[in-house]
Amino acid sequence: MKKTAVFALLGIFLFLVGFVQEKEIPDMTTLRRLYASGDVTQWPKANIDSTVVPHFEDIGSLPPVSYPDYNLFSTEKAALGKMLFFDPRLSASKQIACASCHDPQLGWGDGKSLSHGHDRKVGKRNAMSLYNMGYFTSFFWDGRAKSLEEQVDFPLIDSVEMNNPLDIVVQHISEIPGYAPYFEAAFGDGMVNLERIQYAIATFERGIKSLPSRFDRFVKGDEKALSDQEIWGMHLFRTKARCINCHNTPLFSDNLFHNDGQALYGSRQEDLGHYHISGKQIDVGAFRTPSLRNITLTGPWMHHGNFPTLFDVVVYYNLGNPAPIQRYVQIDSTKVPIPSPLLRKLELSDDEVHAIISFLGAISSGVQARVNTPKLP
Repeated sequence: MKKTAVFALLGIFLFLVGFVQEKEIPDMTTLRRLYASGDVTQWPKANIDSTVVPHFEDIGSLPPVSYPDYNLFSTEKAALGKMLFFDPRLSASKQIACASCHDPQLGWGDGKSLSHGHDRKVGKRNAMSLYNMGYFTSFFWDGRAKSLEEQVDFPLIDSVEMNNPLDIVVQHISEIPGYAPYFEAAFGDGMVNLERIQYAIATFERGIKSLPSRFDRFVKGDEKALSDQEIWGMHLFRTKARCINCHNTPLFSDNLFHNDGQALYGSRQEDLGHYHISGKQIDVGAFRTPSLRNITLTGPWMHHGNFPTLFDVVVYYNLGNPAPIQRYVQIDSTKVPIPSPLLRKLELSDDEVHAIISFLGAISSGVQARVNTPKLP
């Protein structure tokens, strides 16, 4: 009887172990069918917090970009904006263009942790990729600009970037006779002013879109577009790993601000983020959620560029985004970062971490649209 009982218990134990293992790696055939169904309502339920529900939209393919009524698209305006974007004569030194820090061959960033600007000064933040900027509702890591037109001004006047007063920017461009026909084609006459420069550059930037990825083909019904590992990563992204709480919508960004533990409070790289705009303690160390589209092309990552690999990024989130404050730091109680409640230890296995990284590769197109440098007037 004792032997029978022991074998029975052993059988139950092995069954439970097998059950747990089966649950760790879901039925990939089912997941493939559901996620490639073309119907998001058939997808497994996403693991989102109650605070996320009111503004949640699931991931999917991007719709066409929209242009504001005050600055509608025209081919001529986009062409002018492209010239201005690549023209270093907008800067005080006449050596730094927008494209100096947002190079199309480097994922519309510059491949550096921190960019160099006027007089080789080093900036405080990583140059954000310009992919899909037409879908954002605020701009820069801290959200200080509310439109693409408004954001044009900031790098122009920043002493660490292009270091040029706006009236001198206009003067520099006005003094180039070859620009007049392009302004006339875009706006009806050859007058150069700040608003037209803003509108042209913004029009060009709204057209900077990532190419469709294998993820896009997959969710539209191409069941073979993703591997099992990538589908597992997608499932983890929406469930156990909780990435979907901030990186939702077809943009893979909620367009909101979160403290992800990287204020680096008390260090020489301290950055209070959106707090500089809102003045609210809840926004200390909060930064705008970046899009994950073409993420493999846009490293290094985070607002300070301190993460050289996507493995570092995923492991950091897996650990719950630890952000210890050094004991020797004199603490200002009104500026102590308040970590986002969306962050917690995830207990992801090594295989799960690598599956998520594989999925991040699947939402990147893998190639960049060729952008020819324009001939400047």
